[in-house]
Amino acid sequence: MNASTTPDPSASAKLLGYGGLIPFVLLAFGAWFAPADWHPYIGFALLGYGATIASFLGAIHWGLAMRDEAAQSRQSLLVLGWGVVPSLIAWIALMVGLVAGSANALFVIAALLWVCFAVDRRVYPHFNVQAWLPLRFALTLVASVCCVAGAWGMLR
Repeated sequence: MNASTTPDPSASAKLLGYGGLIPFVLLAFGAWFAPADWHPYIGFALLGYGATIASFLGAIHWGLAMRDEAAQSRQSLLVLGWGVVPSLIAWIALMVGLVAGSANALFVIAALLWVCFAVDRRVYPHFNVQAWLPLRFALTLVASVCCVAGAWGMLR
């Protein structure tokens, strides 16, 4: 592992992270307040965005493994393996969304975001990037609440 410690997220990283919540928030509101005939589009847009973010969270682990000085270590191989799991689950959620409706699949994405955070809480300290966990928590909280709120908005 790299012995250097990564500093707290920069102001730019925070701004981009919080800015990335805008589609979650707008689409969740749309699920509640847009006309019902828009719900399939809003739901799939929210599902697609959530799936994209989940894939991004997995990709971070590839970046961590690539900077690992012991790149062939068992730890790095596990991190690489985990890195593809969010993308695969998100892809399955997209397929479920097409067949069973986006609302059901949004619950899967909300849960996946929390699983990603739980893994990050264990992995980030090994790579000395635990300073990013408070930001990750806030982003996960808002994104997952928006997915659940959007699903409920479409099911009402």
